[in-house]
Amino acid sequence: MTKFFDLALDPKVLQAVADAGYENPTPIQAQAIPFALEGRDVLGIAQTGTGKTASFVLPMITMLAKGRARARMPRSLVLCPTRELAAQVAENFDTYTKYLKLTKALLIGGVSFGEQDKLIDRGVDVLIATPGRLLDHFERGKLLLTGVQIMVVDEADRMLDMGFIPDIERIFSLTPPLTRQTFFYSATMAPEIERITNTFLHNPAKIEIARQATASETIEQALIKITPSRKDRTFAEKRAVLRALIRQEGESCTNAIIFCNRKMDVDVVAKSLKQHGFNASPIHGDLDQSVRTKTLEGFRDGTIHLLIASDVAARGLDIPAVSHVFNFDVPTHPEDYVHRIGRTGRAGRLGKAYTIASASDDKYLGQIESLLKKSIPLGEVPAFEASPEREGGERRSRSTPREGGREAGRSSRSRAPRGDTAPRPVAPHNEVASFEPLPISEAPVAAPRAKPEAAPRPERRAEERRPERNAERNSERTAHVERSPERSAERGPDRRRNDHHNESRGDKVLGMGDHMPDFLTRSFVPRSSQD
Repeated sequence: MTKFFDLALDPKVLQAVADAGYENPTPIQAQAIPFALEGRDVLGIAQTGTGKTASFVLPMITMLAKGRARARMPRSLVLCPTRELAAQVAENFDTYTKYLKLTKALLIGGVSFGEQDKLIDRGVDVLIATPGRLLDHFERGKLLLTGVQIMVVDEADRMLDMGFIPDIERIFSLTPPLTRQTFFYSATMAPEIERITNTFLHNPAKIEIARQATASETIEQALIKITPSRKDRTFAEKRAVLRALIRQEGESCTNAIIFCNRKMDVDVVAKSLKQHGFNASPIHGDLDQSVRTKTLEGFRDGTIHLLIASDVAARGLDIPAVSHVFNFDVPTHPEDYVHRIGRTGRAGRLGKAYTIASASDDKYLGQIESLLKKSIPLGEVPAFEASPEREGGERRSRSTPREGGREAGRSSRSRAPRGDTAPRPVAPHNEVASFEPLPISEAPVAAPRAKPEAAPRPERRAEERRPERNAERNSERTAHVERSPERSAERGPDRRRNDHHNESRGDKVLGMGDHMPDFLTRSFVPRSSQD
């Protein structure tokens, strides 16, 4: 059996590997490391959990042990699709470079540019980054990639799913094509991934450890198909089935990752589990990086029992002791199913993976089973009881009236109360008594209802005060007319221009007012033709 001492690694690297407790390399490590040390490009295809990270980290630090980094020009570059995977690769470098004087920098989102700029300015041997943040530094003029000697693309198929392929192609164009050695790792080999490898890799050593997109044999899979009582109760009953499955596993479920397709569902499922007494925390891409890091650390050290995650945690996270994986939602991409359940059953351990599905998921289940080339075994639906109370994030049923809305007012008049619900109090004039209709001749004529008399007021009525008010208004108008000549005298010469013109033209024309144009008062006599 091949051992690490047989792979021509640097003695200091071998000492760090021994300190980490490893003696025998995994198949992907045993085959990829010799080709990497020869300087060849490597195309590695292996399922998750097979040790791909160490297969490129160990030869990289062996080749970088000699040399010196220059400011803003990293000697090697590792691209990762997610912040968590990039942070995990950085931890591997810290583990295996403990006896070497190599520097590294981690460029991920959620961290200030200032601290990252300081590391780049000093010069780094290994630069680990996500594509977006790397291009941000490059466009700011803080980074040059012309000195990259070794370039690694990790989880390339995940890069494809997240839309990073254009960024990857641009980053490749910024690195030296002739002097660059490239390691390309992926769990699946989609046509787009194959096109990139044919473009940017030169005569690579192709290493395929397992059949593409196959699940580990150490994982016990089960499909839990449910038939909801009502279509609008599917989400709530899936949560009830999830809780029943966790309780059914009992102490064997030491910890678990629960995957949802949407970020908003991650939050709802986590809140629901907390309300039912489970130790659960969410993690997805919308959370701050500090919160995501703290949540992962809590899950690793056992303070968090259940981790509810989106696919941000499905790739590359090395948490070896995960006992269970629950697919709360069936993944829409069949490759994601393999990566999700690959979080359990790692390093030879046994694991269980449950998938909760309904009839609407048959299309995606067919794609997954076609990729796996086998059917997922059906499991028994556990007995469950949906929680009667409304949980956070659940949509309001259409039949439930909104408080204070139109339905609430209508229900008090036209609908009888259901169950133990107390009827709403209504005013006496809205009550309708049941009666027998009488013949038309005998039907009594309803007398007009007398208006209630208003309480006497100490003040006089408005009708009594109206003559006095009219007299006051008339007196004010008279005073206004009498004061008008005085006001006109006080106006300036410009304001009296119209009065001057009226006085000069003599008699006024009745019916036209004081502001009639002057030309209308003049007479025009047509001239005779003799003149």
